[in-house]
Amino acid sequence: MSQKVLVIEDEPTLARLLSYNLMQEGYETTVVDHGAEGLQTALQGSFDLIILDIMLPGMNGFEVLTKLRQNRIATPVVILTARNAEEEVVQGLKHGADDYITKPFGVAELLARVSAVLRRSQNEEVRGKEQTEKVITAGVLSIYPEKYEVVLDGEVVPLRPKEFEVLLYLVQRPGMVVTRDDLMNVVWGFDYIGGQRTVDVHVSSLRKKLELGQQSVQIESIRGVGYKLVMPKKLVSPL
Repeated sequence: MSQKVLVIEDEPTLARLLSYNLMQEGYETTVVDHGAEGLQTALQGSFDLIILDIMLPGMNGFEVLTKLRQNRIATPVVILTARNAEEEVVQGLKHGADDYITKPFGVAELLARVSAVLRRSQNEEVRGKEQTEKVITAGVLSIYPEKYEVVLDGEVVPLRPKEFEVLLYLVQRPGMVVTRDDLMNVVWGFDYIGGQRTVDVHVSSLRKKLELGQQSVQIESIRGVGYKLVMPKKLVSPL
């Protein structure tokens, strides 16, 4: 069965280019040229991937992406951004995008990113089915791998899938320095084309969501290397 891709792009020439090349690769495409209509199509339909432009009439790409994640639509999203628009990339990742493509782009890059995101999504689904119900505790933090759920001092913390995977990897290695490359390869996959900025954005977002004074775990930056998770000092058992 063909994988379904929703393209939300208002520039006719680019929309046709995206749709044509995706169909040539065997994907089934749906094209929408309006932000609000694209959101409704994504909410009502069943898609394997969404390609989302940032500059859209009616509702911009950030708004569409936020609404999708608020409605628990976990479909992978690849955003289209202008070249050298780092702020757009950062905002897109913060809002829940899985990858990005800067315009103008080549057909080979487009297809490679689409294939990589879909492959990672499928692998995550398989891993999720293989996991057994368990809970990992770290201080006042409880992590449920099977449900992708985090509870901090009795309150559920809403995390995006990649944020959850970053946290889980760090929690399983308390006190150990984890490089950005390690996180990139484990969470995003060896074939991920994006840069390490993606890791930094997700860690920054995680820190804000896990803030709870000295009672919560801390994610420390190791300059030039990566990160490590530090347990609350008053909750660490003496040797």
